[in-house]
Amino acid sequence: MSNQTPEFLTYKGKPFVRNGNIIYYGDLADPCVVMLQIMDSTKENGLDMSGRISLMLMLTDETVPATERILKKSEKEGLYVAMDLASVWLERALEEYAGGGQGAQAKAER
Repeated sequence: MSNQTPEFLTYKGKPFVRNGNIIYYGDLADPCVVMLQIMDSTKENGLDMSGRISLMLMLTDETVPATERILKKSEKEGLYVAMDLASVWLERALEEYAGGGQGAQAKAER
C-alpha cells in the first residue's frame, strides 16, 4: 500500500475535484476554494453539456460560521466561462490572503 496522495485533475495548476454536480476548485489546505454547482445540463451527441453554473468563492476555515464563509457569488453559462472566472477569483483571493492584506484581515475577522 502506498502513502502517496492521490493525483487530481488540475486547471491552471490548482486541483479540480468533482463529486456529482459539485466541483471544488483549489486546495482545501489554502484559505479559499471555489465551489461550482452545475445547475442544469443538456445532451449533445450523447454527452451531458453543462449549462448554468453557480460559483461561490469560500473560506476553508471551519471555525468561521458557514454563512460567513462565502466571499463572492455568481452564476455563469457554461463550464469554461465559470472555470475562467473561478481561476481569477481564486488567484486574487490567495494573493490577498498570502500578502496579509487589510482586505484579507477584515474578511477573516467577519
